[in-house]
Amino acid sequence: MNQHFEVTAIAADAEELNRVALKYGVKHHHVEMTRAITPLQDLQAVYQLYRYLRKVKPEMVHSHTPKAGLVGMMAAYFAGVPVRMHTVAGLPLLEAGGFKRKILNFVEKLTYAFATNVYPNSYGLKDIILQERFCAPRKLKVLANGSSNGINTEIFSPATVDIAQREELRKELGIAPGDFVFLFVGRLVGDKGINELVRAFKNLMDEANADSEFHVAKESLKLLLVGPLEQELDPLDAETLVAIEGHSQIISVGFQQEVRPYFAISDALVFPSYREGFPNVVLQAGAMELPSIVSDINGCNEIIAPLKNGMIVPVKDAAALQSAMKELICNPPLYAAMKQSARPHIEKHYRQEVVWDALLKEYRRVTE
Repeated sequence: MNQHFEVTAIAADAEELNRVALKYGVKHHHVEMTRAITPLQDLQAVYQLYRYLRKVKPEMVHSHTPKAGLVGMMAAYFAGVPVRMHTVAGLPLLEAGGFKRKILNFVEKLTYAFATNVYPNSYGLKDIILQERFCAPRKLKVLANGSSNGINTEIFSPATVDIAQREELRKELGIAPGDFVFLFVGRLVGDKGINELVRAFKNLMDEANADSEFHVAKESLKLLLVGPLEQELDPLDAETLVAIEGHSQIISVGFQQEVRPYFAISDALVFPSYREGFPNVVLQAGAMELPSIVSDINGCNEIIAPLKNGMIVPVKDAAALQSAMKELICNPPLYAAMKQSARPHIEKHYRQEVVWDALLKEYRRVTE
């Protein structure tokens, strides 16, 4: 977009914002925001952004994430910005209940009311927004085939991780060449399905010990967790934490800036999240030639075609998750077919250029 418009990036994390702005050669402005429900801090952020927007007078503001959406759309509205675009990349309210759900519903409606255009990044999200009556249908549009940014299939390619790098990482993590590795990439929190994933894997290990159908030994099964443990907002069960810290076949490596090597040494992605917008990690896995087991939620069930490039299981169902994981191990022809189809499916539908072209056309349309 920087080749066609004068872009300024605005975000809360000053250090990370500076890094990203330098990397992509854009202007930047820091506005502190929280991820929790903090009315006083939120109003302060709205005021700070309002003053900045009144000064620079942009032609349009495009917001992402729930909090940046509320702050950005409200500030842009009062600052008189003519085009106010908000991308919806997930709805945290879907896992909330009671009074908190009512608050989050109100915030979502308020954000969309201040926006001129709303872009769910999946067709499933669009349907939910319409069902909840968060805004008028005329404001809604899904760009391309979904996704906020698509996937760079040149960067996310098995060819970018050489054999020596793979062998070194396997050795470091204690993964033998013949091991079957299930991979999860993301935050280790409850609503990503980590409790169910760990339970399913432990039960799978017990089943492998007693079932002759398995094509690999129990010791050859691994669960690789790549992502930060965040116990503040959505803590994992105590039993799950004990397993992550102490189970011999579960490997947790924390947050990693570079995730491609972990895809390259794995056999399948398991992503049992409760809610998503349009999950990049499933796109990344497919581009790295991995079939995925995902939960039946919007975004995930749009990327994965059952038994073509992966499998879909019910949300919060550890038994179904275990069954799907077993199927990948015990049905080598099916696994091979899904692995072969994984990358071509992503290349056809979700390359970054497809999303960028659609976004550029939309920017030009709304600013005419």
